[in-house]
Amino acid sequence: MEKASSQVMKGIIWAAVASAMWGISGTVLQLISQNLAIPATWMLSMRTFAAGVILLIISVFLYGKKIFNVFKTRATAISVISYAILGLMANLLTFYYAIQTGNASAATILQYLSPLFIVFGGIVFMHRRPFRSDIIAFVVALIGVALCITRGNFTQLAFPFVSLLWGLGSGITAAFYVVLPQRAADENPPIVVLGWGTMIAGVLFNFYRPFWVNPPHITTTLVASVATVVLFGTILPFGILLHATRYAPSDVVSIMDAVQPITTTILSVIFFKLDLNWAEILGIVLVIIAVYILQNGRRKQDIHY
Repeated sequence: MEKASSQVMKGIIWAAVASAMWGISGTVLQLISQNLAIPATWMLSMRTFAAGVILLIISVFLYGKKIFNVFKTRATAISVISYAILGLMANLLTFYYAIQTGNASAATILQYLSPLFIVFGGIVFMHRRPFRSDIIAFVVALIGVALCITRGNFTQLAFPFVSLLWGLGSGITAAFYVVLPQRAADENPPIVVLGWGTMIAGVLFNFYRPFWVNPPHITTTLVASVATVVLFGTILPFGILLHATRYAPSDVVSIMDAVQPITTTILSVIFFKLDLNWAEILGIVLVIIAVYILQNGRRKQDIHY
């Protein structure tokens, strides 16, 4: 029993590390989008193409020619392509603009609502009956978001309305990011699905804005920042998360997603002098609690998103 408990704790720690890396990536994206004023189209083209190449190279070493199995059936091919366009591309674009027009902390909190959007979509489009825990989670999340975006003053927003819209879009597309690749991931290694999804997104982004055409002024800060986003925002955390699931159940691992908004908020306070008041702190805590209530309630019912 003690050994099993220590194994689960090891998985929890690795999951927390992966989540923290995504938090770091969000903070660096704010540096790139605001302080360095890098165009979103160039950044997204560079990020997705670089990550896609690296992930597919790793996949080839691990699985060889089997990486092409995702295109063997129509169902898995549609799953990967829709994941690349409606999940990856849409989520990266909305998240980047949410940060550029607002701040990384608020954008991350809004994106963190994705499990609620998944459940809400099931209720609206698939006519699933909500559980009591779902309703409680929605109410708690609504209060939390209201506190975050108003700083406790309900007569005005704490950041531009357009940033709120981009942030909500990020949360919705993050739900697509989770749901759309499930068919392909059932029959193929997750890293292969992520690799193809990222590569397809990278190719499409580069059709619109090739990263090698009129690039921004290349500096050491820019190179380090882009490398950090590629490694800490895609490759390393995904690999670490897969490693974490070897020690702990996926539902336990998913709880550690809360580390991401906490990390981003702390780093935003340190590096961008983000001024948080009691309402925003309470709001962040309530959003995290809401997602936990949702996940815990569904886990007890043994129902997945």
